[in-house]
Amino acid sequence: MTELSPSGFDLTPPSPAERTRLEATLTREEADVLLHHGTEAPFCGGLLDQKDDGVYGCRLCGLPLFRHQTKFESGTGWPSFWAPFDETHVKAVRDTAYGMVRIETRCARCDSHQGHVFPDGPPPTRLRYCINSVSLQFTPTGEPLPDPLGRDDGVAT
Repeated sequence: MTELSPSGFDLTPPSPAERTRLEATLTREEADVLLHHGTEAPFCGGLLDQKDDGVYGCRLCGLPLFRHQTKFESGTGWPSFWAPFDETHVKAVRDTAYGMVRIETRCARCDSHQGHVFPDGPPPTRLRYCINSVSLQFTPTGEPLPDPLGRDDGVAT
């Protein structure tokens, strides 16, 4: 049965065969971050200075995670957003690694690691989704969203 988000995207997780196919497309750095909860070095990510209109989607499965309108300069060295594309597209998981308590953010469809969310962002949410560039792929407004699962969810808006 297909599970749709309020914005109309299929949230059904990839099958084991689909997941294997998707994971085979990742670089070593992408796999380290997305699959093994790694972190890219600050101020090095390719999307840090991206300012164009568009959508930031999950690098593994293509689910839209953030819109350009919610991106802001946090000074932390990673792309930061104050709200997700759709609340149901980003999953929050308690993270107690490294002797601290944080909230990890994962893609709600494929469960890949994206980054963390902190309560020190700008209004109106006061949240800062601190996301690894390698966890994301940018699609300019008006272009079709990547569809690695063949689910044809739509065009970047």
